[in-house]
Amino acid sequence: MKLYTGFDLHSSNNYLAIVDKKGKRVFKKKLRNDPKNILTALMPHKNNISGIVVESTYNWYWLVDLLMEEGYKVHLANPAAIQQYKGMKYRDDKDDAFWLAEMLRLGILPEGYIYPKAERPVRDLLRKRGHLVKLRTSLILSLQNIISRNNGFKIKVNDVKALRTDRVAPFLTDNEDLALVGKVSKEAIDFFTRKIKVIESAVEKRVTLEDPYTSLLTVYGIGKILGLTIKLESGPIERFKKAGNYVSYCRKVSSKWISNEKKKGKGNAKSGNKYLAWAFSEAAEIARRSYPEARAYYNRKMQKTNFMVAHNALSHKLAKAAYYIMKDGVSFMPEKIFV
Repeated sequence: MKLYTGFDLHSSNNYLAIVDKKGKRVFKKKLRNDPKNILTALMPHKNNISGIVVESTYNWYWLVDLLMEEGYKVHLANPAAIQQYKGMKYRDDKDDAFWLAEMLRLGILPEGYIYPKAERPVRDLLRKRGHLVKLRTSLILSLQNIISRNNGFKIKVNDVKALRTDRVAPFLTDNEDLALVGKVSKEAIDFFTRKIKVIESAVEKRVTLEDPYTSLLTVYGIGKILGLTIKLESGPIERFKKAGNYVSYCRKVSSKWISNEKKKGKGNAKSGNKYLAWAFSEAAEIARRSYPEARAYYNRKMQKTNFMVAHNALSHKLAKAAYYIMKDGVSFMPEKIFV
């Protein structure tokens, strides 16, 4: 007898639900997030369980790893793509767990990719780097604004980030309070810069770019660290049938619904991988500053729209190019991209 299992997972507990091949509910139980309790509850049904669904929540690693190590076939549900059942006035954890099992039974479960356990720690390390970069950027922008308000010009980002020389203090020496603002800001920025460098050094020792991912380094704005980020966040590129699927996963397409040239609503703008969205956004900003072709494309877009739309258009181009580069192992060809 085939059985299908769903786990509605929370921070400290989960709800286990099992249905048979006809959809009949054969088992249900709320459990603590304790490996022993979970395996004990599953044991009587183990030989008949054809698959287990775990929703891709923030804390899915441990449960998926536990079940896979015990020999269960595990499916990771994509919560952004799950079609919720309609017509119910009330639903709870039990209903959610049974719905996961039911979608697996019916073959309509939208699945996410289970990243290999060995790659996840390095990926999380790069995610922490991205987090620190965002914090540092917010501090830099704040400091730039303070200097601009009090001096009438904008200090360059590289001057703010310089570690060996304090290029900030000279612009805020006329006022004791502003001098303290500059000192505290610069110390915090330098702290994040050093921690970012520590992470980058560790990552470069643990993982390397291999073909076809080495060709990512030919893309404008993508260096070794961003290349590794894109590789680890993308996973096997073969899981994306078309470039459009990949670009959508990178959150680089509009979520608006248009009918008869009128906006009729919008989809889930948060569907996809936020870390890839950030990586290609960073690459676009670097490309705009460093490469004439990318800057010219950005400027053409700016003439018709605004800076954010232009930036996103450039990010879209880079993400689409990255897809073909990873899929076909070709090099970046700006003459085909920026037309």
